[in-house]
Amino acid sequence: FTGSAFVSAAIWQYESLKSRVQTYFEDARADWLDKIRPQKRGDFRKQVNSWWNNLTEGQRTVTGIIAANVFVFCLWRLPGMRRIMFTYFTSDPSSRALCSPMLLSTFSHFSLFHMAANMYVLWSFSSSIVSLLGCEQFIAVYLSAGVISTFVSYVAKMATGRFEPSLGA
Repeated sequence: FTGSAFVSAAIWQYESLKSRVQTYFEDARADWLDKIRPQKRGDFRKQVNSWWNNLTEGQRTVTGIIAANVFVFCLWRLPGMRRIMFTYFTSDPSSRALCSPMLLSTFSHFSLFHMAANMYVLWSFSSSIVSLLGCEQFIAVYLSAGVISTFVSYVAKMATGRFEPSLGA
């Protein structure tokens, strides 16, 4: 999984760079259209765009991860989803589903405080780590760390004989 994550991140990074170069040249040619095109209206949209544009690349990257974690947190609150959540979003070495929970449990939090603390810490160092690695490699590190830590949890549970499900990486 980790190898695939980093290869995918490298391809994504290449395609992103290629797209930015193409966009730069297309924008240079189409710059004159902005002068004659009417501006869009909507104060809320302008405020959201202003907020988004003021974020660092790291904060924009982590915003997607935080949104995924909040979405999974909300799914835990739906009674009809509990069985699916326990099957696929908790890590348990005695479960029939072993591989997908290794990734999906990375986004799973049952306590609001636990999720808020984890997302705050992630947000706080996101700018520096993404500027060092790039957003694509950061996501590969994040996902790989989740899968590897879940694997270590499986090994620890097997060694101690404790097979209760757990959340998170």
